[in-house]
Amino acid sequence: MTLDFEHVTLGQRVLFGSGKAAEHLAAEVLRLDAGRVMVIASEFESAIADRISAQISPVLRWNEVVMHVPVETAQKARNAATANNIDLLVSVGGGSTTGLAKAVALATGIPIIAIPTTYAGSEATNVWGMTDAARKTTGVDERVLPVTVIYDAALTLSLPVDLSVASGLNAMAHCIDSLWAPSADPINAALAAEGIRALSQGLPAIKIDPNGLAGRERALYGAYLSAVAFASAGSGMHHKICHVLGGTFNLPHAQTHATVLPYVLAFNAPAAPEASSRIAAAFGTVDPNEGLQKLRGVLGAPRALEDYGFTVHSIREAVEVVLPQIPATNPRRVDRESLTAVLAAATTGEDPKILIDL
Repeated sequence: MTLDFEHVTLGQRVLFGSGKAAEHLAAEVLRLDAGRVMVIASEFESAIADRISAQISPVLRWNEVVMHVPVETAQKARNAATANNIDLLVSVGGGSTTGLAKAVALATGIPIIAIPTTYAGSEATNVWGMTDAARKTTGVDERVLPVTVIYDAALTLSLPVDLSVASGLNAMAHCIDSLWAPSADPINAALAAEGIRALSQGLPAIKIDPNGLAGRERALYGAYLSAVAFASAGSGMHHKICHVLGGTFNLPHAQTHATVLPYVLAFNAPAAPEASSRIAAAFGTVDPNEGLQKLRGVLGAPRALEDYGFTVHSIREAVEVVLPQIPATNPRRVDRESLTAVLAAATTGEDPKILIDL
């Protein structure tokens, strides 16, 4: 087969080491010659953020973090950063926290150091997202790519097992969607396959030993790979669905991704044999659906959108908003009927196999 593709690799410094977040942050602030630092962390993560940033003397600590980054919340943080002459943003937390830092950077150009405490992966992408009037808008801009990511598995110990599972499966969705997203290429595929392997090893280890670092390190490594693949490949069918479910219906981000993933995989896999083979091999199975479902069973993964407040009565509206956003490059044709079937099955938690021969 002749190789013919274009791949973009994003420039970013990554520092990885359990128990080294404070040390790495202090060194990076010095390297970047930053004098006025704004630390962004939710109330839940504030104690962790205080501990990590104790060596750098921030001039502003910001804890108004809201899921899906409402534009009003973003504007308040932007105003605060401008009023305090901030020259470096430090985000400590999950995707919502990183997303808020990106919203500030998008408007101001202030660089970001991201310190994730989940497996969201937003820290490794140049993708931003904000919600306005129940609609989530996303975009790509180099200003929002953190200049440095500091990974410290010890910080994820604050994440309960159920949220670790949901967050890790969100990262898994980045991997799988990257294999058929609009800019999918062989490099993205290699990163995604290794990400699937790492996550499928790390997440069960977290389930078995929540206080152990080995599984959490493996999951963080997988989450990073998944995000790098996703940043290059772009958003596929899975992410278009989940962005609408989150932005329009305010469903929780990680749990929504974890729930929808097996349904999109079951729908697309028959039309994407090469991607399916890669996914299956990464799971160590013959069939990709079998591999994912086996992992989900071990983890006790989220199973139905109705468990998070989405109902069958909202499917019609969701279909109308999602359908125009499905990439033309999706391996299987998506129409109103098939998209309705995918969402209906995900809503009630039906066996994803019903979508294979749809």
